[in-house]
Amino acid sequence: MYYYNMETEDIGYNLATEQYLMNNKDFDEPILLFYYQKPCIIVGRNQNTLEEINQDYVAKHNIQVTRRLSGGGAVYDDLGNVSFSFVVDRDDERFGDFKAFTKPIVDALKDMGATSIEVSGRNDILVNGKKFSGNAMYVKNNKMFSHGTLMYDVDQSVIAHALNVPKDKIASKGIKSVRSRVTNLKPYLKPEYQDLTIAEFRDTILRKVYGVDNLSDVADKAYHLTDEDKTQIQKLYDDYYNNWDWVYGTSPEFTVKKRQHFDAGTIDARILVDKGRIEHVTFFGDFFGEKYAVDLAKLLEDVRYDQPSLRKALAHVNVGDYFAGISLDEFVQFLG
Repeated sequence: MYYYNMETEDIGYNLATEQYLMNNKDFDEPILLFYYQKPCIIVGRNQNTLEEINQDYVAKHNIQVTRRLSGGGAVYDDLGNVSFSFVVDRDDERFGDFKAFTKPIVDALKDMGATSIEVSGRNDILVNGKKFSGNAMYVKNNKMFSHGTLMYDVDQSVIAHALNVPKDKIASKGIKSVRSRVTNLKPYLKPEYQDLTIAEFRDTILRKVYGVDNLSDVADKAYHLTDEDKTQIQKLYDDYYNNWDWVYGTSPEFTVKKRQHFDAGTIDARILVDKGRIEHVTFFGDFFGEKYAVDLAKLLEDVRYDQPSLRKALAHVNVGDYFAGISLDEFVQFLG
């Protein structure tokens, strides 16, 4: 088995690397990838991104959002988490068999002291009954990968905010995440493994997977990206993981109900969004306005459903003409 430790802390670039190595490289053995990244949210391929994230919190705290190729639910990562991925030739008998794919990782963690680890349910790994790892698979042509997270020392206080969608009424066909009780691995490991850097945690697992004391003993198994690899990975990053149309625009059609009382009256908005863009808006309420709200609604059609895009679309409009006493900032904050 080969291995590659990714060099960046950008989730988009790391996922692009995983995709590239699976689709464009033929290895004569499986390859194990490890990567970690700055604060980010990764939504599953079939999810509605806006339904999974708290947009205001994510924007305020500069949390990167992207979409992965595999299914499953949304996850939050930071530099207290290590992700792993086994890239192999396709074997239909093994698709969905997370227990088989995660066994080398599970065995390594048990050897580090987390003896109560078990693979549970569809795709989770638990320690003392709490989830620290979620896993997913993806197949294309004759190749596949099985990847997962390992929460070593993640800031769990962020998870509750970043993945806690405000209580707007959203009706969507997207696959919704199932929230579980989560924990970090750190306190369940032997004392000598409780004060590692995230790179040391990764390397410890890797050594145990290979059964060596030093990674120099398996230097011949380490893969190194070529300049051509990096060029192709950058293209995938631009086309997919850093591309609004992939991250948000592939979300299924959904509707949002927004209702808020302002000093000048109450606005009730029903918003139909398709592929991340507003298809139709209807306004109800006891508000006043010199102009018809239906005309403002038409200005919002085909606009990306995010606050910067809404603000840009209405920059030349006096919102108070349609909703007396309400500013552009108040309106965008309400609608977005």
